[in-house]
Amino acid sequence: MKNINHAFIFARGGSKGLPNKNIRTLAGKPLIQYALMTAFASPSISKVFVSTDDKKIAAIAQTAGAIIIKRPKELATDNSPEWLSWRHAIDWVTERYGEFDYFVSLPSTSPLRSVNDVESAINKCIEDEADICISVTPANRSPYFNMVKIDSVGGVDLVNKPESKVSRRQDAPEVFDITTVVYVSTPYFILNNNGVFSGKVTSIRVPKERAVDIDDIFDFRLAEIIINES
Repeated sequence: MKNINHAFIFARGGSKGLPNKNIRTLAGKPLIQYALMTAFASPSISKVFVSTDDKKIAAIAQTAGAIIIKRPKELATDNSPEWLSWRHAIDWVTERYGEFDYFVSLPSTSPLRSVNDVESAINKCIEDEADICISVTPANRSPYFNMVKIDSVGGVDLVNKPESKVSRRQDAPEVFDITTVVYVSTPYFILNNNGVFSGKVTSIRVPKERAVDIDDIFDFRLAEIIINES
C-alpha cells in the first residue's frame, strides 16, 4: 500500500529580517509560490497544506490549490517554536482528513529546492527507518578549524578542539549546515517528542546552489541571482 505523505508549508505573516518575505516577489513569483510548486510537482505527496496567520499568504496558497490551516496567533510570533506549529498542523489534518504516514515540511524560505530533494528525503527516511530526515549542505566554516568562541575573560579558542592538531581545513572532520530544504518525519514522532534530535536522525545532502535559506535581503538577492542565471 502506498504511503500517505502530506506536505506542509509553514509561513508566518511577520518577519523582522525581511518584512513580508513570504509574499515578496522573487524572479516574478511570490516567495511561497516556489514551495507550493515543488510540493505539487512531487509524485509522493498526497495533499499540500499551508499553515499561516496571514490572509495574503492564505490567498496565494489557496489559489495554487493548497489547503489552508489557520495558524493560532500564539504559534505565529518570532519566539514560537516551529515544533509546536508542526504538532498543531498534524492534529488539524488528522481530525479532518484522517491519519497519514509521513509529514513533509517544505519551508518557504528555501525556494531553490528540487522535486528530487523532496523525493530523496522521503525515501531516505523510509529506507533508514529513521524518526526524521533532515537536509544538510557542506559548511563554509568548521568548528575544528576556523570557528572560535570567546570566554568570560575575553580569551579566544576553537569551538571544538580536535584530538590532533589540524593545520588545514581539509584535515578537519567534515561538518555540515542544516538547511531548510526539507524535513521528513512521522506524525507519531513529532507528537511524542520535543525536537529534531530526540530520535534517530538521517539526512540527505543538498548542494549549496539549492540550499539558500532566505532570512534577509542578502539571501534574497543571492537566490534571485541563482534563479535568473539558471
